[in-house]
Amino acid sequence: MTVIPVIDLLQGQVVRAVRGERQHYRPIDSALCASSDPRTVARILCEHCAAQQLYVADLDALQGGAGQLAVVRQLLEALPGIELWLDAGFADVSQARALDAALGPLAQRLVPVFGSESLRSRAALEACFAAPGRGILSLDRREGVRLDAAGCWEAPELWPPRVIVMTLERVGSGAGPDLDTLRQLAARSPHTRLIGAGGIASAADLTRAGAAGASAWLVASALHDLGLPRMPA
Repeated sequence: MTVIPVIDLLQGQVVRAVRGERQHYRPIDSALCASSDPRTVARILCEHCAAQQLYVADLDALQGGAGQLAVVRQLLEALPGIELWLDAGFADVSQARALDAALGPLAQRLVPVFGSESLRSRAALEACFAAPGRGILSLDRREGVRLDAAGCWEAPELWPPRVIVMTLERVGSGAGPDLDTLRQLAARSPHTRLIGAGGIASAADLTRAGAAGASAWLVASALHDLGLPRMPA
């Protein structure tokens, strides 16, 4: 099971997720990192996980504000061996392409995450993955309700090779992974690489998630709370 560390960015700082309730996020309080500086936290998390990918949620952009382009640039520059997965509330592929253009050569290591909570329409979904590319789809839900104006959940024929299964109320909760949803999606699209998000508290949770069909999991709180041991490089 691959662990992909997560940082949630808000106004230039790393914050701690609380069940996906973004209005309650506060600067990170961590047993692993004595800082909320994005580059410091990202470096420590990636080293702890021996990670090759880092997931970044730009909460300013996700809540309709200006994206944190400068911080994203700094992260790419500070972590030259890392592929950065960015969820910045992209409503369509043109917004991701505009970010690529702003980042220049650094964009080669940026992977846009297109969240079902943000995509504006089925046409937007189709355009994101019409040709092979770096993009990832995130299937988002909260309290059993799909956040999905574009109909992403019901269109597995349009899914890219990598799909995140995001259960927002479990993010930062330590309540355990949403294995039922994972199994359902694995059965519907057995060739899709599913990446879970939310609920992990321990290595045992990761083992159960892998048995249910996840190839990787996005993790933050369990790392900051020392719930997962340091992984060998």
